[in-house]
Amino acid sequence: MVSIKDIAKKAGVSISTVSYALNGSSKVTDETSSRILAIAEELNYVPNAAARTLKKRESRIIGVFLTSFRGDVYGDLLDGVKDVLNRSGYDLIVCSGIQSHRMLPERMIDGAVILDSGFDSEEILRYADRGHRIVVLDRELIHPNINRVLLDNQAGAAAAANYALDRGHRKLYVVTGPEDSYDSNQRLAAARQVAQERGGVELIEIPSNFEKKGGAAAAKQIVDEYDGPAAVFCLNDEMAVGIHDALSGTELKVGEHIHLLGFDNIELTKYLQPRLATVDYSRARWGAVAAEHLLKILAGEPVEHERLQVKLIEGGSVGSAE
Repeated sequence: MVSIKDIAKKAGVSISTVSYALNGSSKVTDETSSRILAIAEELNYVPNAAARTLKKRESRIIGVFLTSFRGDVYGDLLDGVKDVLNRSGYDLIVCSGIQSHRMLPERMIDGAVILDSGFDSEEILRYADRGHRIVVLDRELIHPNINRVLLDNQAGAAAAANYALDRGHRKLYVVTGPEDSYDSNQRLAAARQVAQERGGVELIEIPSNFEKKGGAAAAKQIVDEYDGPAAVFCLNDEMAVGIHDALSGTELKVGEHIHLLGFDNIELTKYLQPRLATVDYSRARWGAVAAEHLLKILAGEPVEHERLQVKLIEGGSVGSAE
C-alpha cells in the first residue's frame, strides 16, 4: 500500500509537507500542493483511516447498535439519526451482535446510540468510564458520559389500557415483548397498574417476542380460551398484525369479539380493517433527538435527558364490551 512516505520521496519533500498538502493546509504553496496531489493520484494513494483517527482522535462516524434489523420501527428511527448526523459532517454505521461492540473500545466510532437489549448495561457503563460518549434509548443508566432519550412507555400503555376498560372490558390480555426488553417491561408495568387501580379486571399475560409470528401464537391461545368479548393489548403493532391475520381465519371478528390494541403506529396498521387502535410517536424524531444529544455531549455541551411524548390513536378495532 502506498504511504505518504512514498509520496514524499517521489516529490522530494518532507513527510510533514505531504501531510499538509493532503489536508489542504495553507502551510504549503498552491504550486507545491498541486504537485503533491498529482503524485498522490498517480500512485493511487488511499488515506489510512485508522492512522488518521489515531492522530485526530476522531473518526466522524457514529455507531447505532440495534437488537436486530427487523421491523418498521428501526427504519424511521435511523432516518432521523442520519439526517442530523449528516448535517453535522458525521456518518452512520448500524451495528448488531456482540462482535460489533469492539467498535467503541477500538475507537472506530466517536460515540454510540444504543437500542439493543443484547448490549449489557454493565458493559455500557465500563465504556462510559473510559470516556466513550453514549446515548441509550432502552434503559435508565446514570453516568456523566451517558444520556437517555426514552419513550414515555408507561403513559402510552396506560392510555391504551384505560381506552379498553372505559369501553366496559373487564378481560384484558396483554401480549408482551421479549423478557429483556425495557420497552416491553415498562408497558407491561403500566398495564398492570391500570388493571389494579381500576379493579375487577381479569388480566392475562401472554409472553411473546414483538414479532408477527408471536402474535399469531398468542391468537391461538385467545381463540381457545374465548368465552365472550375480550380486549387484547399487544405491546407492539407487529404482534397485533399477527393476531389480526390469525383471526381472519376464524369466526371471531376484530372490533366485535376481539378488541385489539397495539403500540408504535407502524405504517402497516393504517391498512388494517377495522383501523387498529394504537399508541403513536415519531420514530424519526426519536432518532433525531438521540443524535442531537450525542453530538452535544461529544462537544462537551450540557444536555438534559429527554422522554418523548406519545399519544393514543383511537380505532375501530376496539368497541364496546356489550
